Amino acid sequence: MGTTGDASADAGGTASVKTVDLKLEVVVIPVSDLDRAKEFYGGLGWRLDADFSFDNGFRIVQFTPPGSGTSIQFGTDVTSGAPGSVQNLYLIVSDVEAARAALAAQGVEVSEVFHPAAPGAQFHPDTSDHLDGRSPDSYSSFATFRDPDGNGWLLQEITTRLPGRVDSAATSFASASDLASAMRRAEAAHGEHEERTGEADPNWPDWYAEYLVAEQAGTPLPT
Repeated sequence: MGTTGDASADAGGTASVKTVDLKLEVVVIPVSDLDRAKEFYGGLGWRLDADFSFDNGFRIVQFTPPGSGTSIQFGTDVTSGAPGSVQNLYLIVSDVEAARAALAAQGVEVSEVFHPAAPGAQFHPDTSDHLDGRSPDSYSSFATFRDPDGNGWLLQEITTRLPGRVDSAATSFASASDLASAMRRAEAAHGEHEERTGEADPNWPDWYAEYLVAEQAGTPLPT
């Protein structure tokens, strides 16, 4: 019997199937009041992509966080989950203090910035496992908030990606603020570089570029 997939044979004669990109597009969250949820997420400054209603009573609402490739949806008859049952949805930021301050300015009840006292403590509501302030380590600084139903969100600060997490051949930034934050980190690191060498670096643009690419790719940073 033939196949409809795109297959080829490797050097050993074994059939292989072409890899197809699987891009996470939408996460569905359960809410009890669509209009209240719409007001909340719209108040965060998230982009309203859709609000469709149908004659049979079905309604779907979609929002996308700034700079995100993934959206959220909520609506009528879209999930059997209890309202507020979705927890620990990650929002990745380059500056967790700035992101927290922006949420607080919009009237959101958001935790102080913390880092976990033990691995996994960021997932636990017991704040005794949370240490005040940000961590010097990428991936280790957090803040939390909830929507009106109790669906829980984690702000996680990532400044340097782990090796293999991103395509080392591509460097991109989701927003001007993310690029500015990366350039500030490069500036600080370059200042340390000039202190070590004892002289001004006339090729600082090349050094900055190397730093920005290496930081995103998770490869060794220039010194």
